[in-house]
Amino acid sequence: MDLITMITIFVLAAFVGFEVIAKVPTTLHTPLMSETNAIHGIVLLGGLIVIGFANSTLDEVIGLIAIIFGTVNIVGGFLVTDRMLEMFGTKKKKKADSGDGAE
Repeated sequence: MDLITMITIFVLAAFVGFEVIAKVPTTLHTPLMSETNAIHGIVLLGGLIVIGFANSTLDEVIGLIAIIFGTVNIVGGFLVTDRMLEMFGTKKKKKADSGDGAE
């Protein structure tokens, strides 16, 4: 496959991905974040496989970058998902002071 074909496929995929995600209602963002975490788990696994079969320093660097990016995306995704789920949860009431000064 030549370079122009690969660039064309990449640009079309980016455009279609943007259009699809832009039309997602806000109530579906939390399930989509969980799905994205699973996809980045695959990226992490791919990075581990690349490092396992690395024959050169370039292979090791590419595998390490994939592992770092996959890990950052997984952890960040779970943090964002947890924060979004907190918005839908019940709010905890704070205890009122009794006013007697006893602690």
